[in-house]
Amino acid sequence: QVQLVESGGGLVQAGGSLRLSCVASGSIFSISTMGWYRQAPGKQRELVAAIPSDGSTNYADSVKGRFTISRDNAKNMVYLQMASLKPEDTAVYYCNARVRRTGESMYRVYWGQGTRVHVSS
Repeated sequence: QVQLVESGGGLVQAGGSLRLSCVASGSIFSISTMGWYRQAPGKQRELVAAIPSDGSTNYADSVKGRFTISRDNAKNMVYLQMASLKPEDTAVYYCNARVRRTGESMYRVYWGQGTRVHVSS
């Protein structure tokens, strides 16, 4: 099996910063795209940022210039550095990864359990 575990969420004042981390573990052969999604109360889950294995990145318009996604392929980790946080960034943030398990030929999507971020005004 494959597990994704996030960490780094918490309470921060508007204008502050947080760094989220996510580690993938288990019977992993390779990981293609890793990403971060978020779900605010009463809203649908949305893509925040994604980073394929080639290191290119894409961001939601709402976080461009404030958030930075990065990954460490050797550690199977993905990070989200969040700066200039706004109250509207308040949400549960989920790590996501497309993983090819050892002995398998296809990639499957896995999710973490989520980490809460609350930005106070």
